[in-house]
Amino acid sequence: MSVRSGTDAQVTVGVSLKTYFGHEQARAWFAAVARRAGAHPAVASGDVRFFVIPTYLQIPAAIEAFAGTPVLVGAQDVSEFEPGAYTGEVAAAELAEIGVAVAEIGHAERRRLFGETDAVTAAKAAAALAHRITPVVCIGEAERLASTAAALANVEQLAANLENVPVGPAIVAYEPVWAIGAAEPAPDEHIVTVTRALRAAIDADPDRTGSVVIYGGSAGPGLLTRLGDSVDGLFLGRFAHDPDALVAVLEEASALAARSSVVDARSSVAEPVKARALRQAQAPEAHAQGPVAQAPGTEVGA
Repeated sequence: MSVRSGTDAQVTVGVSLKTYFGHEQARAWFAAVARRAGAHPAVASGDVRFFVIPTYLQIPAAIEAFAGTPVLVGAQDVSEFEPGAYTGEVAAAELAEIGVAVAEIGHAERRRLFGETDAVTAAKAAAALAHRITPVVCIGEAERLASTAAALANVEQLAANLENVPVGPAIVAYEPVWAIGAAEPAPDEHIVTVTRALRAAIDADPDRTGSVVIYGGSAGPGLLTRLGDSVDGLFLGRFAHDPDALVAVLEEASALAARSSVVDARSSVAEPVKARALRQAQAPEAHAQGPVAQAPGTEVGA
């Protein structure tokens, strides 16, 4: 896996806390994670991009806790509207003003419980990008399908969720609905088939330079190692409530980033070597043709 175009981090790991934590419990979790994840060498170096998405009311406390670290803080939703007469909404402009960097959009629970559609998701993604907030666009098939059918369905959903969205990178979170809250994530082969299709689709869109594809849905320790470079990272839920489990995933992300860096370095060295070998192979052909004949009257001393 190479560094995604336009993205500084090689591997992306995110956590959404949903509404599991009360305020003080969240503050304690932020403090523990800031000490361990915020100071993790791979996070500190930028090899791993790490973001945390708490509830709206917990965002200021998270920003305070992670100040001075590379950890990004996000929101679990964002209004599709600009500031105005929209009671109960939280505008992207205000989120950006206080330091929010990413916004989770289109989660399966928002779609199921609040009737949000692909069109609404696209409008929210547009609102986020308009204020330089990276949308975490959640997509996934509702019922279990064959992997090839799931890949096609998700590519189509991704297109609908980014329709008429302005230029900018997105974090595409593939979360099959049937795997959310399950005892195990989707089978590795299924994830690989879908995420590779999504990556091909997002890479083919020049408006999405710098985008990545991550997997969520009962994701936890061990999964990233098995998936390898088939994904650009993981989106964690309840497994990350335990800081030890979270750090274990960051260790996997660090190892994956390190392996990818070696592959990239070898590729960058190999290309000049190939070019030099090609020139050397062509050189004898030029010598074999003999000296270039001089035109009459151009001999030395003429």
